[in-house]
Amino acid sequence: MVAGLVALVLLLVGGTTAWWLTRDEDRSPLAGQPRVTDEKAGISYAIPEGWERDKGGLIDAFTSATDNKSGDGKGGSVMAGRAGGVPQPRLRYEAERAASSNAEFFCPDGKSTPQESKATTVGGRPAHTAVLKVTHPDCGTLYLRMTLISLDDSRSAFLLGLAEQRGREQVDRVLEDASLL
Repeated sequence: MVAGLVALVLLLVGGTTAWWLTRDEDRSPLAGQPRVTDEKAGISYAIPEGWERDKGGLIDAFTSATDNKSGDGKGGSVMAGRAGGVPQPRLRYEAERAASSNAEFFCPDGKSTPQESKATTVGGRPAHTAVLKVTHPDCGTLYLRMTLISLDDSRSAFLLGLAEQRGREQVDRVLEDASLL
């Protein structure tokens, strides 16, 4: 009886140790950081240390926004929103069009240069990311990253990041960390 109890304890300890060593933990650069849960858009995203969620004053196109408030010189913003359905074959076109439209909105009369356009997934759903370099004497040089996610046939969500060169890495990490609710 004692031997059986000892064997059971050893089996439990061994099983727990094996689970602990092989579990799939979140290894993303933003693991453990606070998250914005945007129920209107149907997405969630982590925010780096020193970033804060905007409490209001968003234009109707956006359902949540965060900004780097740390003063570290790595300025950046991320905004989320929702839209109607986008069929998978049109994701690239719509992501690139939305990126260009937002570049014009945030830096009127600026010059936009495509930097990247690639198919991706967010939470197992099809998505597309478009990156633009936007230049203008009044705006300086900004990088705009737009990820458009097809949630289902009737709705989509997006994450839009804006940053100067020094803040680009943080904005990229926020968008890459997005997940669906």
